[in-house]
Amino acid sequence: MHVINILIFLGGLVLLVKGADLFVLSSSRIAKRFGVSEFVIGLTLVSIGTSVPELASSLTASFQQASGIVIGNVLGSNIANIGLIASTAALLTNIRTEEVMLKRDGYIMLFSSFLLFFFMLDFKISRLEAFIFILLYFVYLLFLLEKIKKHEEDIYFKDFMIYFFRLEYIFDLKSRINLQARKYRNGKQGFGKRSERKAGTEKGTIAGSETESVGYEYENIDLDVTEENLTEASLLIEFLKLIASAAAIIIGAKYFVEQAIFFALLLEVPETLIGISLVAVGTSVPELMVTVSAARSDYGGIALGNVIGSNIANILLILGCSGLVRPITTTDIGIYYIAPFMLLISTLFLVFIRTGWRVKRFEGLILFLLYFGFMILILRLG
Repeated sequence: MHVINILIFLGGLVLLVKGADLFVLSSSRIAKRFGVSEFVIGLTLVSIGTSVPELASSLTASFQQASGIVIGNVLGSNIANIGLIASTAALLTNIRTEEVMLKRDGYIMLFSSFLLFFFMLDFKISRLEAFIFILLYFVYLLFLLEKIKKHEEDIYFKDFMIYFFRLEYIFDLKSRINLQARKYRNGKQGFGKRSERKAGTEKGTIAGSETESVGYEYENIDLDVTEENLTEASLLIEFLKLIASAAAIIIGAKYFVEQAIFFALLLEVPETLIGISLVAVGTSVPELMVTVSAARSDYGGIALGNVIGSNIANILLILGCSGLVRPITTTDIGIYYIAPFMLLISTLFLVFIRTGWRVKRFEGLILFLLYFGFMILILRLG
């Protein structure tokens, strides 16, 4: 009987991971079809994409009132991202990175980790605290979008904190909304003018050479072809893939979490331990594949950026969304052992990056051994 439960657990994990891959791919293709820039796609869909399994499983666990699975999944995933994934990538090759990644994203990751630990001290993450997490993540994305888009490369953690507490994101968001509204209105006018010019040409008359400047080079774009592309069969197929992948994520998360809870009851261990082990390692598979592949291809910045970005998303986005669904209760083992170790290994990881702007092989080995030593200890405590 338990063999069936194991198969269902693994099947749910496969649906979850593969569904997330297809969801990100189809979303990216559809976004590009509608003219969304690759920068925005990378900042949102791709950066969040590898955290979709954690998000789906945590939300499902939250709906099922399994707070231990939620908190164990997030803490365990963050620990695994560093102790298992980044260390494995470092063992394959010395991973180089850039100073700005540490001084901006690395410190934001560490700040988020300490904030999580602080919120956990009363044995509960309330809806207000969950909202603060989501607000911080939203501001983080907008901060990157506004600053990097303007080619302000030397932006660090202190700039993010100033941006947050001065409420600069409100003004940036307002100006961005107004800009998009103007583009939409001008775009409709430009399309009308293009149609008039086309009609005039068909009648043997040549439209005036004056071109409306609305932020787009209409004379270089065949709007008819663009419109046709948006209605062709391939776009419909991408939408069907998007729906199918979303269904796979939901179904996979449901059975994955249900079986995780089943094993927690069967083995008589706390849900938090199941979350930090089976669920966390299982949902970290996308990060493992992306990071190892990037490291082997000598893209160290992508490898470490994926780990750091995923850890930020796990705390701010995933715990934020899950905590809004239902307040998350924490346990002694989470507060006294798991969260402090997450802070320890996160700090050590950043120290390794700071020494020479790379993670060397022997440093990867240290992280790897620390991870497995901690997992053995924590499972024995359970």
